[in-house]
Amino acid sequence: MGKGKLKKFRENETFSCLVQPTTEEVLHKDHPLKGAWNQQMFHNDHPIVLELGCGKGEYTTALAERFPDKNYIGIDIKGARLWKGAKYATQHEMGNVAFVRTRIEFIESLFAPEEIAEIWITFADPQERKPRKRLTHPRFLESYRKLLSPGGIVHLKTDSRLLHHFTLEVARCNGLEVLEHNEDIYGTGRADELLSIQTFYEKNFLAQGIPITYLAFRLDGDAPLAEPEWDQQPYEQTYKTLTRS
Repeated sequence: MGKGKLKKFRENETFSCLVQPTTEEVLHKDHPLKGAWNQQMFHNDHPIVLELGCGKGEYTTALAERFPDKNYIGIDIKGARLWKGAKYATQHEMGNVAFVRTRIEFIESLFAPEEIAEIWITFADPQERKPRKRLTHPRFLESYRKLLSPGGIVHLKTDSRLLHHFTLEVARCNGLEVLEHNEDIYGTGRADELLSIQTFYEKNFLAQGIPITYLAFRLDGDAPLAEPEWDQQPYEQTYKTLTRS
């Protein structure tokens, strides 16, 4: 491991906005912050919004700056990535931002039922050959649904037509309410204050001329969610110039 990463990991320990639970704290048990994020982290009763796979926290912090009446929590497993967002939030004294270093599989141990108002998934790996690892696969959506308050929204912003259309098919085959789907938010002029935030990945994809898509849907209901049967081949990536490492 390089000295740069080690330095970031040491500094991560000093950020009060960064929670780094051990596996023992979240494996088959509830974390102490579960159900208490507003009281113990944010000290207010504002709605909580999650960003899953937040990377460097660019979208999380930008949303928090633009919408101070909400609390934002970015989740990622990579501590070196989270360092940037946590440092920015700390330097700018952003009281409505927190980050959690953990696997998405553990979120039910971290958040209580109906504790979350919205979920953002931005530029997640489309997992072309491993659909069960997609962050919008029904196995993940089942967890999100438990945490979302009634009427809670899932937002998906991605360069991947595969992930966009897979998620749309998941929503359709399970009777979920699709609020919006757009296959080119910049080309159609849809990129408003909420959607025009650009991460490192997004800027690179736009530079390649790749359209950015957006999908929003609700996860109300309690029927088991099924994976759709569909042909993904027309939507598979044809570009490999930028990885999500």
